Amino acid sequence: MESCIVEKNLMIEQLIEKELKPFVKKIDADAFYADGFLKKLGEAGLFSSINKQDKEMLLDEMHVVKETAKVCMTTAFCLWCHLAALTYIRKTDNLEIKNKLLSSFENGEILGATGLSNPMKYYAGLEKLNLSAEPVEGGYIINGVLASVSNLGENHWFGLVAGVSENKRIMGVVPCNVSGLKLKEKVDYLGINGSSTYACAFNDVFIPKEWILSENADLFVEKIRPAFIAYQIPLGLGVTQASIELIEKVGQKQNGCNLYLKTQSDDLQEEARKLEEKVLTIFNRDESLNWKDVADIRLKVAYLTLKAVQTNMLHNGSAGYLKDSAPSRKLREAYFFANLTPTVKHLEKVLTV
Repeated sequence: MESCIVEKNLMIEQLIEKELKPFVKKIDADAFYADGFLKKLGEAGLFSSINKQDKEMLLDEMHVVKETAKVCMTTAFCLWCHLAALTYIRKTDNLEIKNKLLSSFENGEILGATGLSNPMKYYAGLEKLNLSAEPVEGGYIINGVLASVSNLGENHWFGLVAGVSENKRIMGVVPCNVSGLKLKEKVDYLGINGSSTYACAFNDVFIPKEWILSENADLFVEKIRPAFIAYQIPLGLGVTQASIELIEKVGQKQNGCNLYLKTQSDDLQEEARKLEEKVLTIFNRDESLNWKDVADIRLKVAYLTLKAVQTNMLHNGSAGYLKDSAPSRKLREAYFFANLTPTVKHLEKVLTV
């Protein structure tokens, strides 16, 4: 068992070294989309659910996200998008769509995206639902606009929730090339422009029933929400760990003056260790994951990540202020993470109310 873990970790390390590290600056500066890396992870069997329990599978895949985020959180974010979509397929009772997509999602042949930023905000009482669904023979007609969906491309699929009536919402998946769907690329972000993000306008898009994950989206979202949030936790932990390593690299600069700063790498490491222990604690319980327990950790990780990247900037001084420096990239990644649905303010609300 231990040798299998070592072998798998070595495989992840080699894929990151060969398929991701050479492109990091291109991803950050030129909005390069590293879909080849994501597909290689699938080809290597790192998304396989064969002979795995849900929690074991989640922890394994969260580890891949964290290792990726240490090097490039933009690509780790795309990986999260894929794993969220993969969760939808794994959890649906619609065997037709599961049989059509599951193996292709797991082996990297097809990549997926979430499409649930607006619906998650809707369920938290932050926004109105942006998509509507009209029942027709054999399926639904979808209209409306999703402002931002990431990890999209040719032969990609993504999730959606649409309102049928005041009391009914459906959840389905659609391919990017479906008739009536218009995609407009968005690359004006402070960071993560290599995430292949698009505004998605639905104009009388027909979705057949075989693409419907659930006729009761309200219940289905409750089922997928713990994993949806859990897969985000290692995004922040990866950026935090990378920041710690960057801080340690400059420990002796200017005759060790960094030692006078109030926050040191050891402080951050201890906070990260405690949060990782909390993750294992909730995963080791016999009962199923409680999404609010997961959300609480996700919120704490967001605040730790912001603290880590700010500390990293202070330790690196003017060198970190260069536009293409690793510390400035980590800073931009962390602010994106804080505003990734569920955002910090979104989490603060749902954990307080």
